[in-house]
Amino acid sequence: MPAQLSVNLNAVAMLRNRRDLPWPNLVHLGRIALRSGAHGLTVHPRPDQRHVRFSDLPDLRALIDDEFPEAEFNIEGYPSEPFIELVERIEPDQVTLVPDDPSQATSDHGWDFWENHDFLKPVVARLKRAGMRVSLFADAGLDEKGMRLASETGTDRIELYTGPYGATHDDPAAAEAEIERLGITADAAAGLGLGVNAGHDLTVENLPPLAARIANLAEVSIGHGLTADALEFGMAKSVRRFVEACRPA
Repeated sequence: MPAQLSVNLNAVAMLRNRRDLPWPNLVHLGRIALRSGAHGLTVHPRPDQRHVRFSDLPDLRALIDDEFPEAEFNIEGYPSEPFIELVERIEPDQVTLVPDDPSQATSDHGWDFWENHDFLKPVVARLKRAGMRVSLFADAGLDEKGMRLASETGTDRIELYTGPYGATHDDPAAAEAEIERLGITADAAAGLGLGVNAGHDLTVENLPPLAARIANLAEVSIGHGLTADALEFGMAKSVRRFVEACRPA
């Protein structure tokens, strides 16, 4: 089965936040994305609300519940107590935990599972008790030992950080090397029964070879690349382009 597409709305929210106006409208564009074949929506509500605002979350939850009950809502963030309380109120289908400092422009690395194992384990358990699937951001190149530590936190999935792969857009040899590093980690995760997601700087061009290497890829979360694509093709067509790109080359 092809990987499912979750459309990250943060870039849309950032554009909206340039003005004190209600457009572009996140709910409306989320609706277009879901109607066009996206499996779900992703947001990363940062503490400073520079992208998605906390006030957006109930409206997006309601969109999915009322109009697209088969779709999923994925919320990303650093597992501070305020973030955990936020997702407990909103009840997304999936929570993706990232090791972000609030000052970071965007997520740029996965968890150090050796250093953060004991921190993550009770957080994962708390979120799963509340009925949410948990995914942990992970770097490429982790072997079975690193994935075993991730698995021991109780997480359901990992999300491969694909930023370094996206950065190889003009270097085919480097791209092949990064795909293999991602594949090693995906293989190790699958061997331990973990689901595998991926996200960051994925495009229509670089998705098919990644999907070809990672046969068990469950979901990709894409925001910046899809939003850039939508400026040229429109949201509906861009979603269809990315859904097709999720099929292995």
